[in-house]
Amino acid sequence: MTTLFGFYQTLGPALSVLVVFTFLLAGMVKGVIGLGLPTIAMGLLGLAMPPAQAAALLIVPSTLTNLWQLTAGGHLPPLLRRLWPMLAMIFVGTLVGSAGLGINSGAWAVHALGAALLAYSLYGLCGRGMCMPSTWEHVLGPLCGFCTGVVTAVTGVFVIPAVPYLQSLGLSRDELVQALGLSFTVSTLALALGLAGQDALSTEALGASLLVLAPALLGMLAGQWLRQRISAVLFKRCFFVGLALLGAHLLLNG
Repeated sequence: MTTLFGFYQTLGPALSVLVVFTFLLAGMVKGVIGLGLPTIAMGLLGLAMPPAQAAALLIVPSTLTNLWQLTAGGHLPPLLRRLWPMLAMIFVGTLVGSAGLGINSGAWAVHALGAALLAYSLYGLCGRGMCMPSTWEHVLGPLCGFCTGVVTAVTGVFVIPAVPYLQSLGLSRDELVQALGLSFTVSTLALALGLAGQDALSTEALGASLLVLAPALLGMLAGQWLRQRISAVLFKRCFFVGLALLGAHLLLNG
């Protein structure tokens, strides 16, 4: 129990409340639009703590919610056969990025986090759906995976360029949701190994991450309920506008 709560005793009550609120909100966003938990968590927590500390907190809720997402849909075997080069290079890129750069490498990591959030939000607001020829996949898939891994290692955010790439493959909605869950799961596990290699993933931090699983799941359930009652398009637009403002703040003032 000391291991579970020691992290929050170090943070203090105000930051502990911020952590709980962040994972409630992040889980709700994921429940509505199917992604956003690590992005929201890294963005909001990056305002108050080092990115490495924030990334350690998201390991358990991100892994379990993404496993939940990737197992629903029935498309896992064909997606694994199609996407394994990208997934393998996400893993390699994250470990290489962690060894060479790392999320724990100085104040500039906060600016990098802001840049990643801003780029993703601008893509979400302005990016048009692309369609990539299947003949390019054997080259662009591994390249995209490696770049995603390096960005993950430096910022804790694993949506750029993985999400635009997966959206360009012409997958059905169910296949895309499952492919995103698969990509995010690999990214989270690779990030955990990278953090452990930088001594940024202690037993205490894992215990703290386990505790925020409850608000993340509660937020997801609330988001799934909310999804039936609001415009998902409007919600997504508000999400990206808020994310752009947050990313710009971290980029300029981090």
